[in-house]
Amino acid sequence: MGRKRYQPEQIIGYLREAEVLLAKGSTIGQVCRKIGITEQTYYRWRKEYGNLNVDQAKRLKAVEKENVRLKKLVADLSLDKAILKEVAEGKY
Repeated sequence: MGRKRYQPEQIIGYLREAEVLLAKGSTIGQVCRKIGITEQTYYRWRKEYGNLNVDQAKRLKAVEKENVRLKKLVADLSLDKAILKEVAEGKY
């Protein structure tokens, strides 16, 4: 069975729903079964998205995506620099 992917907006909604259910006296296990996730997933989501609102989560994902792109650019430029340095030293 494949994994189901949730959008950050959905995750935040589920976490808010879980907070309400927990405030009413439900246990973590009951809340996770109602939402349809494991307890491990709940704690991982709470760690990553627990104190964010929907706008902040969207911005976080955009910044992470930009960060990955910039890291790739730096890696490519570093490789080009190393190649040019070897050629200039005559180690080709």
